[in-house]
Amino acid sequence: MAKTRMVVQFGMGTSIRSRNYTEAAARAIRDALWHNSLNVADAFGFPREAMLIDVEIGVQQPEAVDAEALLGVFPYGRPSISVVRGGLDVAKPDGSTVTVVANAAVVMSFDLERAND
Repeated sequence: MAKTRMVVQFGMGTSIRSRNYTEAAARAIRDALWHNSLNVADAFGFPREAMLIDVEIGVQQPEAVDAEALLGVFPYGRPSISVVRGGLDVAKPDGSTVTVVANAAVVMSFDLERAND
């Protein structure tokens, strides 16, 4: 079997006031997922639980993200979360704090057997 990429989805999420990197990341994932209505599992006759979901989250402070908590965003499939430096911290005009911007790339794959050519 070979892991075969089927879909790539992108999203952005923010934490405007609370500077919560995990919540901004969760919003970015939801943005990627809920802007699409893909029935890929059904189209190929796979159960939804067979979806392999690789998520890369970019934020300015990766260590502030609870990647384990992000797994609960997915209604099905087998998600794997990676958090890297990226996104933005946008300073408030008065310099008191920042707005956190997180970016998400969600890649959905299946283990598929390749046909012989």
